[in-house]
Amino acid sequence: MSVRRSASAFVAVALGVALVAAATLLLASGRPQVPDRLARAAVVVQSPEAGASADSFVPTRPWSADVAATLVGRLGALPGVAAAVPDRTFYAQPIVDGHPVAADSRREDAHQGRGWSSAQLGGVRTTAGGPPRRAGEVVVDSALGLPIGRSVTLLTASGPEPYTVSGLVDAPGVHVADEVAAALAPGVRTIGLLLAPDADAERVALAARGVVGGDGRVLTGEDRGALEPRGDARTRWIGMQVLTATAALAGFVTVFVVASTFAFTVAQRRRELGLLRAVGATGRQIRRLVYAEALAVGAGGGVVGLLVGAALAPAVGRLLVDGGLEPVTFAVRYSLWPVAVSLVAGPVIALLAVWSASRRAARVRPLEALREAAVEQRPIGRVRVATGVLLVAVGIALSLGTATADEARIAAQYALYAVMALVAGATVLAPAVVGPVVRLLRSPVRRPGGAIGMLVRGGALTATRRTASIAAPVLLTVAFAVLVSGMVRTTTAAYAAGRADNVNAGWIVVPERGPGLSDAAVAETGGTALLPTTVYRTDPRALPANRPLTALGVDPVGFAAANRVLTVVAGTLDDLRGDDTVVVTAATNLRPSAPYDVVFADGTAVSLRVVAVVTDDSLPGDLLVPRAVVRAHDPSALTSTVYVRDRIAPPVGGRVVDVATWAAEADAAEDRLVWLFTVLLIGVSAGYGAIAVANTLLLAAAGRAADLRLIRLAGATRRQVVWLVTAESALVVLIGALLGGAVAFVGLLSIRAGLAEQVGAPVDLVVPWTVVGAVVGLCLLLAVLASVLPTWRALRHRPGRSPLGSVG
Repeated sequence: MSVRRSASAFVAVALGVALVAAATLLLASGRPQVPDRLARAAVVVQSPEAGASADSFVPTRPWSADVAATLVGRLGALPGVAAAVPDRTFYAQPIVDGHPVAADSRREDAHQGRGWSSAQLGGVRTTAGGPPRRAGEVVVDSALGLPIGRSVTLLTASGPEPYTVSGLVDAPGVHVADEVAAALAPGVRTIGLLLAPDADAERVALAARGVVGGDGRVLTGEDRGALEPRGDARTRWIGMQVLTATAALAGFVTVFVVASTFAFTVAQRRRELGLLRAVGATGRQIRRLVYAEALAVGAGGGVVGLLVGAALAPAVGRLLVDGGLEPVTFAVRYSLWPVAVSLVAGPVIALLAVWSASRRAARVRPLEALREAAVEQRPIGRVRVATGVLLVAVGIALSLGTATADEARIAAQYALYAVMALVAGATVLAPAVVGPVVRLLRSPVRRPGGAIGMLVRGGALTATRRTASIAAPVLLTVAFAVLVSGMVRTTTAAYAAGRADNVNAGWIVVPERGPGLSDAAVAETGGTALLPTTVYRTDPRALPANRPLTALGVDPVGFAAANRVLTVVAGTLDDLRGDDTVVVTAATNLRPSAPYDVVFADGTAVSLRVVAVVTDDSLPGDLLVPRAVVRAHDPSALTSTVYVRDRIAPPVGGRVVDVATWAAEADAAEDRLVWLFTVLLIGVSAGYGAIAVANTLLLAAAGRAADLRLIRLAGATRRQVVWLVTAESALVVLIGALLGGAVAFVGLLSIRAGLAEQVGAPVDLVVPWTVVGAVVGLCLLLAVLASVLPTWRALRHRPGRSPLGSVG
């Protein structure tokens, strides 16, 4: 294979491996980090894990104040332990100029308060002043710029409270006296052990496990990364999904693009391969030759791609942090396994991509060496037709599964698999489809009496394999862009509409610059509030153990009036009063008067009594309890939402929005991350596809130089020839865009049908045409440039000076 012919496949493989290398290096760097607040605690004891999946990111089940005090005493008495310190956290934010502030709002601990004794677990350094020695004193982050002795208002779950700044530290969040922290956060989830200078951490950890038993776990070394803030863990998990999808997409796209490149190269080398067959080469030898060339291209492209990916990884990592797809503590670390994966990926991708082309090369007959015409004798074989039809059938079946799926997650998976199957089928069948599509597009490519349209149409019809090979990257890119962007926007709009339809309110009060609303803010509104907290199901008959549930503290009358989908199937909400009542969903299979045992955020185990059962879709949580019960057991719980009839002045730390805005913003942070994820994947796909189209067209232009000179000799001007290749490029991009869009719309229609079934209302199909137009425009731009520039250069001499011997 010549250098010019192999350059296109080499670039494609290198780009794919670069993406795989960068993604896997970032994946390897995404392990949890030991939080700064516990950096000096060589041994950390954590409360029992919640019985939930790893991607739910719920906090552990807390110890009660009495249990924690007992554990602190016993752990502090162990040999080698200098101090055992309970780490209590609660919501607290300073108010500056009437608004809650944080030095770095991206950090979860910037909105948290702790007892002063917890500062020693992270080695917090005091930059001015001293510790809080009594209630009403606070130590704040020096980055806030507050002076010592200044009065500052601290916003907590109960409302704004006056404090005096007693000291400044070089860490986010605020620190108060230990007795204040104990009142605001009675439950304890972490106890840090500070060791004596000569103590062995593993020996202390072993002794600590004997003290804790099954009521917690003991962590040392890197295992302490499990204690990172839940928000950081969730962000890290989202980043891992982004990187995994990017690596998978890069491999998937690369195989198709390199396959189309090799297919085009083999079509150009038919005479050369026929000559080899004529001098005695067997089909197996031809196939080995093609495989060897692909292996060389894959190995070289893999090495180059690895170097490029490794160099780009730090910059990509910073972009992920800035975009909210990785926590601020994320840092790139180089390890061995991503390097090995990247080196193997190049040859594997090339060999997978060249399989079909090698079979076609092995079937070249010796007489092909005598052919002068470039007309393809047979556009597509029977096996290829059968394979394409099978893939399309699988895609249609998966589309039907999408429309009938019960869960959105399953529907999204079906939709992705459906489009992958349809894209593969359309790519396989593309040579057979090119002819009908070109005839369908006869008007756009033909002017009355013009020769350009005739040449464009004739070239596409007589070289369907070449046209299909060039259109394949566009098909894949457009299909992916239309499907993913349309699926995300349609799903977001559908769920927002369903959420708004469930609420009976005129306006809604939501938090501003903070995680929730205080009791004082709720009292100002006079509306119906939702006070969420996490409780843990402790019934031994209900598995898994310590299953976390979202309990909503509500006023039953106001909640019933504001909730349009509330349906009571047993009991009555009027009985939701006192300190031992609960409303559960039908999924619990419980009846009124049944006991319901839970552990609250303060670690207290309480046996509640079921007073009503509602349908599963009636609650925006798992169960209802009186608001006073939540406040009694979780002093730091924050109100998430307040429903009001009329527009009011916003309270401190809150803002007032209409129902539609609230519905759209309810999952705004998650929707933003998902859209960033979507744009990133589309950008990868579009950039890669456009470059692949350009590479293929550059290769085609080099092989058509003699043909274009012959057209000049026939009387065409240089400008007309340029218009010819421009029109050919535009036609190929248009064919790929039409096929890709058609494939994607099949998946989108099935997704819309499934969403309509789930939300119980008509769902509009939302396609971000700006994104789709940008993708098609990028492919068209690079395709035209890749065709026009080499053509202009090849035709810079006059026709009379063109060597006739080169024609043919």
